[in-house]
Amino acid sequence: MIIGLFPNEEIKSSFDVAKKIADYLTKNNIKVVAEDEKAKTLNIPSLSSVNVKKLKFLISLGGDGTILRLAHKYSDLDAAILGINLGNLGFMADIPSADIFESLDDLISKKYKVEKRIIIEAISSKGEVSFAANDVTFHRAHNHSLIDISISVDNKYLNTFSADGIIIATPNGSTAYSLSAGGPILYPTLDAFLITPICPHAITNRPIIIPADTEIEIKYLSKFKSPIEVHSDGLVHFEMRTNETFKIKKSKKEFKLVKLERHNYFSTLRSKLNWAGKIGVLN
Repeated sequence: MIIGLFPNEEIKSSFDVAKKIADYLTKNNIKVVAEDEKAKTLNIPSLSSVNVKKLKFLISLGGDGTILRLAHKYSDLDAAILGINLGNLGFMADIPSADIFESLDDLISKKYKVEKRIIIEAISSKGEVSFAANDVTFHRAHNHSLIDISISVDNKYLNTFSADGIIIATPNGSTAYSLSAGGPILYPTLDAFLITPICPHAITNRPIIIPADTEIEIKYLSKFKSPIEVHSDGLVHFEMRTNETFKIKKSKKEFKLVKLERHNYFSTLRSKLNWAGKIGVLN
């Protein structure tokens, strides 16, 4: 088995943790590699020295942002990502630092499942293409007033939103920007899209969930001089001008995450969102 190890350079403790993980996995007869510039620091083989198609897992050391960057950079690989949380609020990176080696034992013992999560494919009327595991966001940017965005689903007009913008999210991304904008939490393996307006003018404009086998068309209507901004996972950026469109559909690509039996989605929600509910006891 070959595992790729990806520490986050912006987190000081990341490389120290990565070295311990590399030693641990190597002692368990697992080959561990890292990106070439980091491999020397970790004293392990470089990614370029192996056939990357043979990587079984990618271990991400950081937070959800680190996982997203990996998913974009290595989208052509079939490897699933295991997220170790060295950051703050992480829903995909759900392994806490105190539980690393017990979790690695579970990985080695095959006490896990690989969850497949949908990816958005966004295509602009100018031919620009991007992908998103979390969300594609349309934001007013430097415009000082609300913007008008028209949305159609499968060529059927849905609504024109006057708002700061619109978020089109996957279930995986429902706990990201969309949640902050008042959107609901969707179980991450659902086959659906979530449309969430950002600070809409009309309080009756609410988030809506639609099947992922539909095609969404976003059209920017306002006639401001400054373009609005389009962001895919906060990593890929475009500008959008009046009457330009983006079409959103489910990509043929899939985003794969390792989910260990020792962790579950609901406990992660309770922990990350500081829910304080108690289990009821019947008398």
